[in-house]
Order: sequence, then structure tokens, then C-alpha cells
Amino acid sequence: MESLPLISATMVSSAPAKDVTPEPNSNTIEWHSRRCTWGGPMSLHRVLCMQGGDDDGSYAKNSDATASAITLSKPLLLNAIRSMKLFLTSKHDDSLRVADLGCATGYNTLATVNMVVEGLRKRQRYFAAGVPGSFYHRLFPRAKLHVAVSLSALHWLSQIPEEVTDKSSPAWNKGRAWIDGAKEEVVEAYARRSEEDLDNFLRCRKEEIVEGGVLFMLMGGRPSSQQPCDQLGDPDSRDKHPFTTSMDRAWQDLLDEGLIDEETRDGFNIPAYMRSMEEVERAMAKCGGFEIQRMEYRRIREHSEEKQEEWARDPASYGLSKANLVRATLGPIVEAHLGRSLSHELFDRFRRRVSAELGLLAKTRFYGVIVVCAIRK
Repeated sequence: MESLPLISATMVSSAPAKDVTPEPNSNTIEWHSRRCTWGGPMSLHRVLCMQGGDDDGSYAKNSDATASAITLSKPLLLNAIRSMKLFLTSKHDDSLRVADLGCATGYNTLATVNMVVEGLRKRQRYFAAGVPGSFYHRLFPRAKLHVAVSLSALHWLSQIPEEVTDKSSPAWNKGRAWIDGAKEEVVEAYARRSEEDLDNFLRCRKEEIVEGGVLFMLMGGRPSSQQPCDQLGDPDSRDKHPFTTSMDRAWQDLLDEGLIDEETRDGFNIPAYMRSMEEVERAMAKCGGFEIQRMEYRRIREHSEEKQEEWARDPASYGLSKANLVRATLGPIVEAHLGRSLSHELFDRFRRRVSAELGLLAKTRFYGVIVVCAIRK
């Protein structure tokens, strides 16, 4: 029976950041004046990861939206695997190699792995291994991967654009944690960073995937009609998205309470960018070496109507749920920026803000994803 070495490559290292200052003894502004930033190209990958563990604030307990995206992509991925034409390079190379690029913790990673294994023509034994490092760099030997999958990871950037973290730059993102609705210079800087990252990702996979192998990508995205400054689309989605209004207000609360200064607030930026299909298609054409079998944009509802009704009866539980979600997603990079104590304070202010905004419960948020299936030529 053939073996299937299944390689699950992580997008970030789980090792603690060497350039993060230890937690201060008190919540003082002096702490922020001597803090170490993580926006540089050599440091963000050390702290950009989903929150580990299995408590209420962990990614494992707050990844329902990602699970929905995986469920959405399953038929497309399985069809691609069943139709691909694999061949082995020599009689001594009797294994298939699969990489899950940008995996996190919990059930979703295991579900992705299981989906790919089940999609192969017959049941096989397999070996699993973790490969640390950024998937914006080479991770595997040349022409060794048969299937490379990246689900809900490619919208995370390799770093914050340098000009966005420069207080003297026109792209200094004052008063915001993210770019939806931000000024033109900020959005353009993010778009350039996104373009370079996707170029790097595709170039590396082009080297690593065998001829006839599959590259399957699912990433946060936006419709073709939306400009980069409009990352989320409709007003309800913008109001409810954890990266936007409630997040900015939570940071402002810390500032108003004297727990942080303006530079600390403005120095934090969320390293995410929702691409359009045109941006993805342009990057694929620039890279070459891949034939796009299918590419589409889909819109997914945040949660069920039943869940929305349940939260409407208990707004406090809704606020806690959304705070746990944002902690699961942003916890490590917030803590690297603020320290553990102030990180807790920020998420608590976020919880309070969401719980008090009863109008949010009547709104429905959607998030967009782009699905791409390509064959290595």
C-alpha cells in the first residue's frame, strides 16, 4: 500500500517573539514609550497566529466561520483532486505529498487534512509532519508537492507596510486599526503589500508543486465591483465586522482612560487585506505556470438566524461571543503590541461596546471569500 506523507505547514512560527518586551509591571504610558513594535518584516511572522489552547477565547472554540468556508470549498477541492493527473517522478518515489499551508489549531485543520485524504482514489496510510515558517517563502524542495491547499489564510499579510507605521508618512493610519474606509494612501500601501505577498506565495508554490499537481486557495475577498477601500461591502457588514467600528472604539476607550497614548493606538494595524478576483487573476498571470480551473467569489452569512435570535435575547452573551472571536483571531498580535494586561483590557472594552450596541443584533453580516483551483502546468 502506498504511503501518503501529509505535511501541514504553518504560516507562522509558534516560537515566542524574541523582540517583544516582557510584560510591564503596571499599565503606564511609560511602558508604551519603550515598547518594541512588530511591524517589521522579520518579526510579524513570530506573533501573527491564531490564539492557541481550548478555552473560550481560543481559535479552536471560535472558528465557525472558517468551518463554513471549508464546507463551502469541499466539493470544489474534492473534484479537483479526483480529476488531477498525477505521476511519480521515479519508481523509487511511491508517495504523494500534500501540504496544508497556513493551518491553525483545532478541528478545522484536521478536517482539511481528512478532506484531502478522503479525496484520493483509494484509502492510504499517511504520515503527518509540521513545517514551521512563513508560506510567503519556500518551505519544500522543488517539485515535491502534489496537492497544496491554503484555506482562510492568504488574506493575512506577511507584514504591515512600512509607510503605514511611519508617523511622518501620509499613509500613517491615524485613529484606525484597519483599512476599510481608510484614506487612499493607507489603502494603496496595503494593496501593494498584498500584491507582493501573493506574488511571493505563487512563485514559491510554482517551484514546489509537481507538474499536474493542484493548488487550491480559499481566501477572504471582495466583489469585483468594490474598490480596495471598501473591503467589506454593505454597511451592515462594516458595522458588525470585528476589525472596524467596535475595534476602533475599544482602542479609543483605552486612550480616553489614559491607559495608552495616541502613538500606541495609531501604531497598531491589522495585517489583513481582502483581494478582488482581478487582483488574484493578475497575480496568477504574472507568475505563470498555473492553469486556473475555477475561480469564483462567494458570500457567506456570519451565523444562522436562530443564533441571531438567541443573542437578541441576551446581548451580553453576544458581546462576549464577539470578544472571544476577536481575541481568538488577533490575541497574539495585540498582546505583542500592548502586553498581556492591556491586551485583556482592550478585549474587555470591545466586549462592552458590542454588548451595548443593541442595533447590531438586528443586522446581518456577510463575509466574502474567493475560491481558486489551479493546476501546475
